[in-house]
Amino acid sequence: MLENTLIFDDSLSVMKKMDNNKIDLIYLDPPFYTQDIQKLVSRESEEEYSFSDKWNCMKDYLNYMKIRLYECKRILKDTGNMFVHCDRNASHYLKVLLDEIFGIENFQSEIVWCYKRWSNSKKGLLNNHQIILFYSKSSNFKFNKIFTEYSETTNIDQILQERIRDEKGKSVYKYDENGEAVLGKSKKGVPLSDVWDIPYLNPKAKERVGYPTQKPIILLERIIKLVTDENDIVFDPFMGSGTTLVAAKMLNRRYIGIDISEKAVKLAEMRLNSLIKTDSYLLKKGKSAYRNLSENQMNILKSINATPVQRNSGIDGFLTEFIDDRPVSVKIQKDNETLDEAVSKLCKSSKTKKCIYMILIRTHLDFIDTYEYSNCPNNLFIIDAYDLVIKDILKEQKEKRESCTMAI
Repeated sequence: MLENTLIFDDSLSVMKKMDNNKIDLIYLDPPFYTQDIQKLVSRESEEEYSFSDKWNCMKDYLNYMKIRLYECKRILKDTGNMFVHCDRNASHYLKVLLDEIFGIENFQSEIVWCYKRWSNSKKGLLNNHQIILFYSKSSNFKFNKIFTEYSETTNIDQILQERIRDEKGKSVYKYDENGEAVLGKSKKGVPLSDVWDIPYLNPKAKERVGYPTQKPIILLERIIKLVTDENDIVFDPFMGSGTTLVAAKMLNRRYIGIDISEKAVKLAEMRLNSLIKTDSYLLKKGKSAYRNLSENQMNILKSINATPVQRNSGIDGFLTEFIDDRPVSVKIQKDNETLDEAVSKLCKSSKTKKCIYMILIRTHLDFIDTYEYSNCPNNLFIIDAYDLVIKDILKEQKEKRESCTMAI
């Protein structure tokens, strides 16, 4: 089987010709048993893409899926993984079927892909999620741990301290023989969970091509990064508009895609030639309900590669990298704070966190500067924000010009 290939055919007939143990990742976005015709018209070319998702009964649907899932297992490497995309219509039936084929012990996760979509079309709860069933072929499956950012509700300064279980099994802070809190190691973030809050493609997204069940590239990128490395083979037997293959190509993976629709194959070919991806504003900006740091403060912390800390008056962030296994705290002077007040708050908060160094970013000059720089702790560094540096430069240049004018 040639790699980086698109095939117009039924997936079953193609998979029967494929060798055993060749594929690193299989992602399936098959029919969902919606009992409907899925169709959509593209915005640019007004081309209609459609496929039937109507079945005589659930038994027929599961028989259709069963023979294809067995083939998927056969061509999958022992270190390989499979992700089956489904929704509430048949996810519970497919879970039982996959347990039978792959073994309950090889079921890894039920991923909930949640998103915001608004509709008043029917009575009942709004359906704002889909399911992705994650199975490995064996216990020796490839898996790359992914870390995500801390929630806005997480007190980063608290999780720096190491925890242990007390005699009642409760998680408590660990203290040494002197009663001092024991620091944990440098944190990479939170390990990826099985609930993925990834926005659905909006109608104006640049990557949207008008295919009725098109998934966002960022969703497939996450799956591919999770269980494959560069040059691995990614296979999609129901490729539709080719999102899986586009994501694979962008991440330097090899790919094979199959679809029974000739229109879908041509559409996928077009997308692979253009590689258009829409960035998610929501994923970039995150949720701000619990933030007390301003956008300017967040930008300053980002510029120095610091992890923001919310709801702490003395510390606004920690440098991502520890020094000698100890944190480096950062505070940004607030508009209503004198330098003395900012230094006092930073030193007080940093002491409890055992910070080896402290960085204070001065954002304005006090009308009367009362801070005694000679008493500045050796591990405290006061630096000026960019705009303050620029103001000083401009002021200095203006004074030089005025001095030259007076001399003349």
